[in-house]
Amino acid sequence: MPDNPKRFHRRSIRFNGYDYSLPGAYFITIVTQHHKCIFGKIVDNEMYMYNLGEIVQDCWESIPAHFQNLEVIPFVIMPNHLHGIITIHEDDRRGTIYRAPTKEQYGKPVIGSIPTIMRTYKAAVTRRANRELGMINIWQRNYYEHIIRDQSELADCVKYIYSNPGNWADDPEYIN
Repeated sequence: MPDNPKRFHRRSIRFNGYDYSLPGAYFITIVTQHHKCIFGKIVDNEMYMYNLGEIVQDCWESIPAHFQNLEVIPFVIMPNHLHGIITIHEDDRRGTIYRAPTKEQYGKPVIGSIPTIMRTYKAAVTRRANRELGMINIWQRNYYEHIIRDQSELADCVKYIYSNPGNWADDPEYIN
Protein backbone atom coordinates (compact mmCIF):
# COMPACT_ATOMS: atom_id res chain seq x y z
CA MET A 1 0.00 0.00 0.00
CA PRO A 2 1.57 3.36 -0.98
CA ASP A 3 2.23 5.96 1.70
CA ASN A 4 -0.25 8.80 1.87
CA PRO A 5 1.80 11.94 2.66
CA LYS A 6 -1.24 13.70 4.17
CA ARG A 7 -1.96 10.86 6.58
CA PHE A 8 -0.33 11.11 10.01
CA HIS A 9 1.40 14.35 9.03
CA ARG A 10 2.45 16.46 11.98
CA ARG A 11 3.12 20.12 11.46
CA SER A 12 6.55 21.01 12.77
CA ILE A 13 6.76 23.78 15.34
CA ARG A 14 10.44 24.35 14.56
CA PHE A 15 11.68 27.47 12.77
CA ASN A 16 11.40 26.41 9.12
CA GLY A 17 14.76 25.89 7.44
CA TYR A 18 16.84 26.60 10.56
CA ASP A 19 19.76 24.28 11.31
CA TYR A 20 19.26 23.29 14.95
CA SER A 21 22.76 21.86 15.18
CA LEU A 22 24.35 25.29 14.73
CA PRO A 23 26.36 26.75 17.61
CA GLY A 24 24.21 28.96 19.79
CA ALA A 25 21.96 29.00 22.83
CA TYR A 26 18.49 27.46 22.86
CA PHE A 27 15.87 27.98 25.57
CA ILE A 28 13.96 24.74 26.11
CA THR A 29 10.76 23.91 28.01
CA ILE A 30 9.54 20.33 28.35
CA VAL A 31 6.18 19.62 30.00
CA THR A 32 4.78 16.49 31.62
CA GLN A 33 1.89 14.54 30.14
CA HIS A 34 -1.38 16.28 31.10
CA HIS A 35 0.66 18.82 33.12
CA LYS A 36 0.79 16.42 36.09
CA CYS A 37 3.01 17.58 38.96
CA ILE A 38 5.13 14.43 39.13
CA PHE A 39 8.64 15.89 39.49
CA GLY A 40 8.20 17.45 42.92
CA LYS A 41 6.53 20.33 44.70
CA ILE A 42 7.24 23.97 45.48
CA VAL A 43 7.36 24.84 49.18
CA ASP A 44 8.33 28.36 50.29
CA ASN A 45 9.59 29.18 46.77
CA GLU A 46 11.89 26.14 46.69
CA MET A 47 11.59 23.00 44.61
CA TYR A 48 11.57 19.72 46.52
CA MET A 49 12.02 16.86 44.08
CA TYR A 50 10.42 13.47 44.10
CA ASN A 51 12.41 10.47 42.83
CA LEU A 52 11.29 11.18 39.27
CA GLY A 53 12.50 14.77 39.56
CA GLU A 54 15.92 13.49 40.57
CA ILE A 55 15.99 11.24 37.50
CA VAL A 56 14.98 14.20 35.31
CA GLN A 57 17.81 16.27 36.81
CA ASP A 58 20.41 13.51 36.54
CA CYS A 59 19.58 12.82 32.90
CA TRP A 60 19.61 16.55 32.05
CA GLU A 61 23.03 17.01 33.65
CA SER A 62 24.37 14.00 31.73
CA ILE A 63 23.39 15.32 28.26
CA PRO A 64 26.93 16.69 27.61
CA ALA A 65 28.36 13.20 28.19
CA HIS A 66 26.39 12.01 25.14
CA PHE A 67 26.76 15.00 22.82
CA GLN A 68 29.96 16.93 22.16
CA ASN A 69 30.42 20.65 22.71
CA LEU A 70 27.30 21.24 24.81
CA GLU A 71 26.41 22.99 28.05
CA VAL A 72 23.07 22.49 29.78
CA ILE A 73 23.29 25.15 32.49
CA PRO A 74 21.23 26.98 33.66
CA PHE A 75 18.16 24.82 34.15
CA VAL A 76 15.34 24.41 36.65
CA ILE A 77 13.06 21.50 37.30
CA MET A 78 9.55 22.48 38.31
CA PRO A 79 6.68 20.23 39.50
CA ASN A 80 5.43 19.58 35.95
CA HIS A 81 8.04 20.95 33.58
CA LEU A 82 11.68 21.74 33.00
CA HIS A 83 13.26 24.93 31.67
CA GLY A 84 16.84 24.93 30.49
CA ILE A 85 19.29 26.48 28.12
CA ILE A 86 21.29 24.21 25.86
CA THR A 87 24.35 25.90 24.44
CA ILE A 88 26.00 24.30 21.44
CA HIS A 89 29.60 25.43 21.06
CA GLU A 90 31.64 25.52 17.88
CA ASP A 91 33.42 22.22 17.26
CA ASP A 92 37.14 23.06 17.24
CA ARG A 93 37.94 20.01 15.14
CA ARG A 94 35.53 20.95 12.38
CA GLY A 95 34.83 24.64 11.84
CA THR A 96 31.54 25.92 10.48
CA ILE A 97 33.14 26.52 7.11
CA TYR A 98 33.44 22.74 6.69
CA ARG A 99 29.96 21.84 7.92
CA ALA A 100 27.38 20.60 5.50
CA PRO A 101 23.95 22.11 6.15
CA THR A 102 21.83 19.74 8.17
CA LYS A 103 18.06 19.59 8.15
CA GLU A 104 16.15 17.42 10.57
CA GLN A 105 13.74 15.11 8.76
CA TYR A 106 11.41 12.44 10.06
CA GLY A 107 13.38 9.21 10.39
CA LYS A 108 16.69 10.96 9.70
CA PRO A 109 17.93 12.47 12.98
CA VAL A 110 20.82 14.92 12.87
CA ILE A 111 23.37 14.05 15.51
CA GLY A 112 23.91 16.96 17.89
CA SER A 113 20.79 18.86 16.80
CA ILE A 114 18.31 20.15 19.36
CA PRO A 115 15.51 17.81 18.16
CA THR A 116 17.82 14.78 18.46
CA ILE A 117 19.08 15.90 21.88
CA MET A 118 15.50 16.37 23.14
CA ARG A 119 14.29 13.06 21.71
CA THR A 120 17.24 11.24 23.30
CA TYR A 121 16.81 13.04 26.63
CA LYS A 122 13.09 12.33 26.92
CA ALA A 123 13.64 8.68 25.97
CA ALA A 124 16.43 8.31 28.56
CA VAL A 125 14.25 9.74 31.33
CA THR A 126 11.34 7.51 30.31
CA ARG A 127 13.50 4.34 30.18
CA ARG A 128 15.06 5.04 33.55
CA ALA A 129 11.74 6.02 35.18
CA ASN A 130 10.16 2.84 33.87
CA ARG A 131 13.05 0.69 35.09
CA GLU A 132 13.42 2.32 38.52
CA LEU A 133 9.90 3.56 39.31
CA GLY A 134 7.61 1.61 36.98
CA MET A 135 6.44 4.87 35.38
CA ILE A 136 5.55 5.44 31.73
CA ASN A 137 3.92 8.27 29.76
CA ILE A 138 5.89 11.01 31.47
CA TRP A 139 6.15 13.62 28.73
CA GLN A 140 3.76 15.72 26.72
CA ARG A 141 4.43 15.34 22.99
CA ASN A 142 7.05 17.73 21.64
CA TYR A 143 8.68 20.60 23.55
CA TYR A 144 9.03 24.37 23.32
CA GLU A 145 12.26 25.91 22.09
CA HIS A 146 13.43 29.42 21.43
CA ILE A 147 16.62 30.35 19.60
CA ILE A 148 18.38 32.89 21.81
CA ARG A 149 19.61 35.63 19.51
CA ASP A 150 21.69 37.95 21.70
CA GLN A 151 23.13 38.56 25.18
CA SER A 152 20.08 40.52 26.33
CA GLU A 153 17.75 37.61 25.49
CA LEU A 154 20.18 35.22 27.17
CA ALA A 155 20.18 37.32 30.35
CA ASP A 156 16.35 37.43 30.34
CA CYS A 157 16.11 33.64 29.92
CA VAL A 158 18.64 32.99 32.69
CA LYS A 159 16.76 35.33 35.03
CA TYR A 160 13.46 33.63 34.16
CA ILE A 161 14.91 30.17 34.85
CA TYR A 162 16.41 31.07 38.23
CA SER A 163 13.32 32.97 39.39
CA ASN A 164 10.86 30.28 38.26
CA PRO A 165 10.35 28.49 41.61
CA GLY A 166 9.56 31.82 43.31
CA ASN A 167 7.01 32.62 40.61
CA TRP A 168 5.33 29.21 40.55
CA ALA A 169 1.84 30.53 41.34
CA ASP A 170 2.08 32.84 38.29
CA ASP A 171 3.64 30.23 35.97
CA PRO A 172 1.59 29.32 32.86
CA GLU A 173 2.18 25.64 33.74
CA TYR A 174 0.95 26.11 37.34
CA ILE A 175 -1.57 23.58 38.57
CA ASN A 176 -2.63 23.64 42.20
